[in-house]
Amino acid sequence: MISKMIGQKYVAIAKSWIPTLAVWGTAGGVALVHFTDWRLFLDFVPYVNGKFKKDE
Repeated sequence: MISKMIGQKYVAIAKSWIPTLAVWGTAGGVALVHFTDWRLFLDFVPYVNGKFKKDE
């Protein structure tokens, strides 16, 4: 259905870019966690959240 509206050529081009976009997205996500406060992100992971609780 989408290929009829956009065209098969452009759908094929978009499908060929999916692995590249996945790799760049993963690398960007890892870089974001690395260069920011990693606890901010890892507090949402259930196992890690309970592992690093502060005793207050």
